[in-house]
Order: sequence, then C-alpha cells, then structure tokens
Amino acid sequence: MQVDWFSLIGVILLLCCAPAIVFFFIVTCQQYQCSISHVLIDLCSSDSTLLSVWDQTPSFSWTAAKAYSVWVIFQMVLYMSLPDIIHKILPGYVGGVQDGARTPAGLINQYQINGLQSWIITHVLWLLNAHYFHWFSPTIIIDNWIPLLWCTNILGYAVSSFAFIKAYLFPTNPEDCKFSGNILYDYMMGIEFNPRIGRWFDFKLFFNGRPGIVAWTLINLSYAAKQQELYGYVTNSMILVNLLQSIYVLDFFWNEAWYLKTIDICHDHFGWYLGWGDCVWLPFLYTLQGLYLVYNPIQLSTPHASGVLILGLVGYYIFRSTNHQKDLFRRTEGNCSIWGQKPTYIECKYHSADGSAHHSKLLTSGFWGLARHFNYTGDLMGSLAYCAACGGTHLLPYFYFVYMTILLVHRCVRDEHRCSAKYGQDWKRYTDAVPNRLIPGLF
Repeated sequence: MQVDWFSLIGVILLLCCAPAIVFFFIVTCQQYQCSISHVLIDLCSSDSTLLSVWDQTPSFSWTAAKAYSVWVIFQMVLYMSLPDIIHKILPGYVGGVQDGARTPAGLINQYQINGLQSWIITHVLWLLNAHYFHWFSPTIIIDNWIPLLWCTNILGYAVSSFAFIKAYLFPTNPEDCKFSGNILYDYMMGIEFNPRIGRWFDFKLFFNGRPGIVAWTLINLSYAAKQQELYGYVTNSMILVNLLQSIYVLDFFWNEAWYLKTIDICHDHFGWYLGWGDCVWLPFLYTLQGLYLVYNPIQLSTPHASGVLILGLVGYYIFRSTNHQKDLFRRTEGNCSIWGQKPTYIECKYHSADGSAHHSKLLTSGFWGLARHFNYTGDLMGSLAYCAACGGTHLLPYFYFVYMTILLVHRCVRDEHRCSAKYGQDWKRYTDAVPNRLIPGLF
C-alpha cells in the first residue's frame, strides 16, 4: 500500500505531539492545579520557563520502576497462568477459550478470555491491602504518578519497537502482515495483525485490557484515597467519576469476548498507536477527571450530581443496548426480536484476501436503524458525564470528551471507508437505508 502525504504528516505529528500532550496535562495538574491558563500566564508573565518547569518535575525512580514491573508481571501471570473459571460461576458471562473474528487473510485466532477474573482478583487484593495487610499505601499510584509516567513510556516504546522488529524477523502470521514501505507509518500503525508469543499471549488483547484498563479503576481509587488523605473527605464528584468509569470498565471485561469482534481487534494492526497508547495514553488521559478532582475537590449540588448520574447511566444504556442488539443479531443470524419485531437487514457479499467468498448481514433495526454508529453516541454521552462531574471552572477535564469525539468521528469515517471498499454496492444500499452516521437528523 502507498502512504499519502496527509497520512504521513498525521503520523509524524502524533508521534511527536502525543507524548508531549500527556506530559503537559500531567505536569499542569502537578504544578498548576490543572489550570491551563495558569501555565500560560506563568510562562508569559514571569521568570518561569519550560526548563524551570522541567526542573520541578519528578524524574524516573527505581521505586516506581520496581512497582510498575511487579504490576505488569502480575497481570501477565493472571492472563497466562489462570484459565477462566468465572464463566462457570456467573450466568450469562462468556469466558474461557473463544474464537476471534476472521482476519483479512481468512484466519480465525483463539483467545483466552479471563479479563473479568483478573480484574476481580486484582481489586480484591487491593482492598485487602488497604484494610488489612497494609503492604503499601492506597495512594501509591498518585504519589508516584510522574515517575510512573516515565516507566509506562519505557514499556510503551519497548513493546512497539519489539512488535515492529518481530514483524520482519519472526511474524506470527506472515499472510496477515501489512507493509506500507514507509518506516514511520509502519512503526505507528503496525505491521502484524495479531502478534503473539506462543499460543496464547496476544499483544492486542493483553495490552489493551491488561495492564491499562485493569489499572483504570485502581488509579481512580488511588485518587479517592488521596482526596481523603488531603481533605479528610471524598467529594460526591469523585464518587461519581469512580462509579461511572467503573461501570464502563466492568462492562468492557464482562463483554471481553464481544470485544474480539470490534475494530481494535478485527481491523487495527499492532504498532505504536496501540502499544504506546494502551500503556501511556489510556491510563494517564482517561483518568484526568479523577486527577483534576484531587487538586480541585468539588462538591456538586444535588441537581448537578443527579444530572451527571442520569447522563452517564442513559449514555451507558444506549451504548450497551446498541452493542447488545448487534451481538444478538449476529449470534442468531437474524432469527431474533429487536424492539418487539423481526429485525431488518442488508445482505452483503465480500471476499477475504485468499479469494474466498463470504456473506454478512448489516442490521437496520433498533438503534442501528437510527444511526450507523449509535453505540458511539452513547459512548460520547458517558464521556461528557465524566467531564461534567468536574464542574465548569477549567477546560482540562473536558479534554477527554473532545478527544473521544475526534476519535469516534474519525473511527466512523475510517470504518465506513473500509466497509465501502469491502462491500461495494451493498454498502451503498445500507447507507441509503440508514442515512445518519452518529446523531439522527444532524450527522
């Protein structure tokens, strides 16, 4: 494939700017109470310089490195060594060995789904430590937040570089590799589709879910513990952020088998975009709301708190119900009921890289009849709720909503470009049947 200049410029900007954005936001909170305007005023109207800000920033520490190494190794042990038993206990939960989606080369990989089990074990141990064992302080994460930033960057770049070299020397499935001919593009977007070590260690599944998303709720708990330590209480805004984001994280692990059919696993190759992003971008920027509330404890009024809770829960309902409708439709091959009626769909035909013909059905009923990506609409409502819990004094906590809007709109466009190439005229019939992309009547 050829890489156009626009894509190449975008890759270079992301490689240069994304690490700087993470560093800027974390340091802004640590030194300026999360106020972007204070940073700019200080740099423009005082003796402060970027060098002086850098000098005040905590550096790499071996204490943080040891703690982070233990964390990653522990998650690897849970992922590789403990086959899932939760699916034998909880009705409706799908775990254990599951098939993924068909790759572009026509392969079907198997995955060990045990994320919910890992999340439960990790959090039980965290709570036992906080209340009984006292091996470490519940504030250990935020107390070492910037040293941990250096550690996660080291892992993120190491994993991305290893995956890049591995694709040339010993790819898992050579037929699923994609070389663009441009080193920067291949490094960022990835060459291998599903890089693996051995049969079960899948880079995509591990680094996206563990250690990043398992850590998400632990990071928020550490923020809440820090609020308690500093002020003697935990605000209702912090409780809301912990609650709403915990629902999202638990939903991810409850539906980890379903995640195997999403764009991250089905279509993205594994490069810096996923490797570094999962190690650094996700844990540091997805948790900005809790970090903001450590430095700016906000007690919301009852109407404000209720509005945030309702927005978050309605957004989650739309997000989950929309995805459930598609999953139900796929599992039953259309022999089901959606909103009390037999679902309608567009029958499509496509070919995999080996030339084999396949058929697919695109749902046009329920939420999927309102917009082609209505699950993203619910996701954005939840994102806005997290940010709204922080009030309206500063812009920084709203970065997450802005970022998710850009990400999901870009994902809409990218997914539809891929589907248009895959399904051809059948995709045109589908877009005629469901003309809205994200918001009915607007976009």
